[in-house]
Amino acid sequence: MSDKEKCTGGCDCGCGEHEHEDSDFLTLEFDDGVEVECEIMGVFDFEGKEYIALIPDDGTDDVYIYGYKEVGEEEFELVDIDDDAEFEKVVAEFDKLTAEEA
Repeated sequence: MSDKEKCTGGCDCGCGEHEHEDSDFLTLEFDDGVEVECEIMGVFDFEGKEYIALIPDDGTDDVYIYGYKEVGEEEFELVDIDDDAEFEKVVAEFDKLTAEEA
């Protein structure tokens, strides 16, 4: 990862004059073969599990949320959240966390 860069307020990130790291990206490949480049927004804990929020580079304002599991040094897996109730709770927690940052 590169050195931190200073935000001058002109990047539309809303962070003012705070330092922030360059973004990390990954490519998701769906079952139908479609690939989407995503920015890693962050990893967060909820009820003893880790989750990851991804911003797809597809022109939408969508956010993808998956379970996050480290499988080695510098390696991780994305885990589908199959339980609807769990997914709804994780999305609510994500919304709460992002609202606190605003």
